[in-house]
Amino acid sequence: MSGFEGLTAVVTGGSSGIGNATALALQAQGANVAVLDVTVDGLDDRLFGAVADVTDRDSVNAAIAAVVEEFGGIDIVVNNAGISAVGTVEENDDAEWLRVLDVNVVGMARVTSAALPWLRRSDAASVVNLCSIAALNGLPQRALYAASKGAVMALTFAMATDHVREGIRVNCVNPATVSSPFVERMLQKFPDPVAERAALDARQATGRMVTPEEVADAIVFLAGPSSRSIAGSALDVDGGVTHLRVRPQ
Repeated sequence: MSGFEGLTAVVTGGSSGIGNATALALQAQGANVAVLDVTVDGLDDRLFGAVADVTDRDSVNAAIAAVVEEFGGIDIVVNNAGISAVGTVEENDDAEWLRVLDVNVVGMARVTSAALPWLRRSDAASVVNLCSIAALNGLPQRALYAASKGAVMALTFAMATDHVREGIRVNCVNPATVSSPFVERMLQKFPDPVAERAALDARQATGRMVTPEEVADAIVFLAGPSSRSIAGSALDVDGGVTHLRVRPQ
């Protein structure tokens, strides 16, 4: 028994990358898993798919309602949906700022708000937000992305405070750069994607980017009963970026 049997988890952005790895890991632990994404075509048949755009409250509400109709409730929310941005404060225009913040920050608020009535009914309620090392580390050409993830960390702590006495735990994970389709798309925005990939690998003290499955393992831990005394925490899955200062070889 893993402790996830009978629980229902919602994973946003669960069609690929970290989200998909998380959805499959939760399902393997015995949870009912619903993926909310802008497209759910080709989703593993062990997962329930609901089309949702996290920037559209009506779309989110309809998807959450579909999950509840399918499974009868919601116990876990993994706010994974997010988009990247490359550039300094000079290089992203106002429209891009609004777009990224709407997805990465307000999107989490919309999904959690829609799920809260059901989370309050659960005896094992947990919310895990996808943050980033960018929230606490100055990374080059990531001004907008870092601002969004700094907001996610602050949002996590605020949500945790607001809902802990309702029996809802809220935490976040801070991955380093993850080898995923998300990063592949970001790399294409650089003049030399190969050189940028090598730099991203080298940034981790471990010498490589983190895998989606490694982040998923951390999310599953925070979502489940093994972490029932952990609330308002940020778990680094960063290959040592944040705290290690190894000497060059």
